Parts: sequence; structure tokens; C-alpha cells
Amino acid sequence: MARLDVELAGLRLVNPFILASGIWGETGATLVRALRAGAAAVVTKSISLEPRPGYANPTVVGLPYGLLNAMGLPNPGIEAYKEEVEEALGPGKPVFGSIFGANSTEFMKIARKMETFGVHALELNLSCPHAKGYGSTLGQDPDMTKRITAAVKSVVRIPVFVKLTPNVASIASLARAAESGGADGVSAINTLRGMVIDLELARPVLSHGSGGYSGSGVKPVGVWAVHEIASTVDIPVIGMGGISTGEDAAEYMMAGATAVQVGTAVIHGRENTFARLSKELGAFLDTRGYRRASRLTGAARVKGGKVKRGGA
Repeated sequence: MARLDVELAGLRLVNPFILASGIWGETGATLVRALRAGAAAVVTKSISLEPRPGYANPTVVGLPYGLLNAMGLPNPGIEAYKEEVEEALGPGKPVFGSIFGANSTEFMKIARKMETFGVHALELNLSCPHAKGYGSTLGQDPDMTKRITAAVKSVVRIPVFVKLTPNVASIASLARAAESGGADGVSAINTLRGMVIDLELARPVLSHGSGGYSGSGVKPVGVWAVHEIASTVDIPVIGMGGISTGEDAAEYMMAGATAVQVGTAVIHGRENTFARLSKELGAFLDTRGYRRASRLTGAARVKGGKVKRGGA
């Protein structure tokens, strides 16, 4: 049988599947459930310096091919999050701390604190499309992306991944900026900006108006973005966006991803999701003669790209 383990910026993952931030991982207990259900690693919900209440309901809309959400990055603040992280560390698998701030100073403060909690890596949320002053407000600017990445790298020793927004003219330029700032890898993509209108009320369904679109409908955009990024930079890429089958994961990896994150699919499958995905990916590898999942990384890259492969 093919081996599913991959190496990601020095972290050993038993399979390529990581629980994405903000999905099923609201608490330490739910993060543990995901790890015990077969996730190779988990990403915490995005945490800020101070508590944030988030937006009023409705914050989520179900769509035929995914979800539209505008939660507003609700979280208890970094000082109150230590116990959740410590609980998530229990199973002994990698835990990524997702953080966001309004500027480099805030990012540095949160990053230092998150590292002391024991997380194995950081994911910088520079891509949330619906929180004014945060996320993509900062991360759509390559110079700002580079500065924030470099600032965080200057104060922590653990790997730093930058989560990129697709809502820009060139996601590859953001990946280059993250690499220039010293990032150990990038995650792509975050949600696409979108809106749903209530025809009876003649107003947006979400209380915030616009939101972030995720689910199977965004997969072609995510695969393209990963290919663009992996053909541009030498740091590893975590692919995400619409992954619901093992073959979806294989497609992302062939585009250049070393590992993948799963979000919307978990809402429906919960505990069964990661075991099923691993089984499906294993079957895909076996039927096509791949000995290791890492052999997929970059298999479909365009000539002249510089994909950093996940292993032999």
C-alpha cells in the first residue's frame, strides 16, 4: 500500500489532510476530536490580541455548491486561548496557531504568545475577506505581507505559514512577498468574496452584507492558485478550497501542494471525513502505481516551474 505521510516545513504529517481554521475547531475539545478522527494536523480558529464578538446573525448561508459566511473573526483573545491550545496538543499531532492583527506589532505580540502555548507552527491570516482592518485588507498588499511575515519570523522559531487571499490581481506576487519575508510556506486559498440577496426582502442575506465563499464551487480557483504559487516560489504550499474527496486532494497536490486543508466538507462528514479522505487518496495512489503521496506534489506543474516537492 502507498504511504500517505508527508513532510511539511520540517513537520511530519501522517497523511496530507489538515483541518482548516474556523471549521469544527472552535475549542480544544473539537480540535482533539478532529485529530483522533484522522486529521494529520489542525489549525486553530483565528485569534487576535483582544476578544472580538464577531458579526450578528445571520452569519452563514448554505448554497448548492458550498457556503457563504461572514463570521467577523469572533474569538476570545490570545490571553484566554491557552487552555484550548494545550488541550489540542494532547494527541501529539501538529497544531497550527492561526493569528491575525491590525499591524505588525499586533502580529508579533500574538505570535510570541501563541508560540509559548506550544503550537508547532503559525498560520498568519492575511486573507479573511470580510473583517475591515484585518485579513485581506492587509494581505492584498505584497509589501505589507512581506513586512508582517518578516516581523513574525523575527520573534518566533517555529515554522510560519501565510494564508493568502485569492481576491487580488496576482496571488503569485503575494506568495513571493511572503517568501521574501521569510515564510516557511503558504496556504492557499482563503474564501472568495461573495454575496447572496434575499429576493423578498431585497437585501443581502448576511448581516454583514458580503462574505467569504467556500466549498466545492471554488476548487478550480484554488487548484489554479496553487499551481501559480508553486510555479513561482520554492517554499511549500498547503492547498485548500473545495476538497471533498481523495481525488480532489490528489489534484491539489499535482498542482504543487505538499499538503491540503479541509474545511467545508467537514461540516457534513465530521468524524468520518478524514478517515474517508485518507482511504480514498490511498486507493487513488495504489491504482495508479504511486508508492508515496509525496510523489504527487508538482506532478502536473508547467515546465520551468520551481515546485518544492514533498519527498521521494
